[in-house]
Amino acid sequence: MSKLQKDKPQKREKKTVKVPTEATHGVKGKETTGKTKEVVDIESPSGEVGHHDDARTVGKMENTYQTGPYKRFPVGAVTDILKDVLTTYLQEEKYEVEWSQKMTKTICEVTRARVKDLMIPRYKVVVLLHIGQLTGQSMQISSRCLWDKSNDTFAAYSFKNSSLFGMATVFGVYFE
Repeated sequence: MSKLQKDKPQKREKKTVKVPTEATHGVKGKETTGKTKEVVDIESPSGEVGHHDDARTVGKMENTYQTGPYKRFPVGAVTDILKDVLTTYLQEEKYEVEWSQKMTKTICEVTRARVKDLMIPRYKVVVLLHIGQLTGQSMQISSRCLWDKSNDTFAAYSFKNSSLFGMATVFGVYFE
């Protein structure tokens, strides 16, 4: 080939193909129709010639949508935070009703701030804390959170001293 032939843009051949399309979107009793679609051969940046649906599309298209978290919720680190915060705030305390309401709010705020310092991307944090008096009677506490089993998780820790108990749970809920 001469230099003039290389610089001259080559004429691409057009092909017409029959592409099956379903016009009724799954309605029973309707037949699938076929439409013709023009396909153009183009040259990709790597020098390969291939046919594409649109002449503007060059190169390989990749799916970059992420369906799950690339950094999982660190249950062990959050459990250590719960243990540290509950031990620090409740170690030497005696149970009082007025004090427990204020302390519950304080411990939840401190725990949430320390978990957010871990900078876990795309997780929302919910902190749940129960403080109760140890009187020798039994107590049942339950909570419920509906979530995606593959992405969402929780960390829990229980603390007890001579006059009170504290049960803390941190829910990590993944948002896409």
